[in-house]
Amino acid sequence: MLNTEPNIAAPDDFYQELIDLHRELTDQESALVNAKLILLLANHIGDMDVLRTAMAAAREDVVVHAAAAAPSKASGSPG
Repeated sequence: MLNTEPNIAAPDDFYQELIDLHRELTDQESALVNAKLILLLANHIGDMDVLRTAMAAAREDVVVHAAAAAPSKASGSPG
C-alpha cells in the first residue's frame, strides 16, 4: 500500500537536499538526475502495485483531458 501520509523525519532538510542536488545542473542534467532518482527509488520499493499507485497519484491533476482543454462551440470559439 502506498503511504501518502507525511513520513520524512525532517522534510525541510530533505527538500533542501533535493534542491541542492539540482543546483548548477542544466535542465537536461536535472531531468536525468530526476529519472535516475525515480528508478533507484522504484527499485528500492520493488512492489509493482505500490509503484502503479504512486505513478497514478503523481499524474493525477497534471494531465488535462482533451475534452476539457478543447474550446467549447457554445462559448463562441471558432471551430
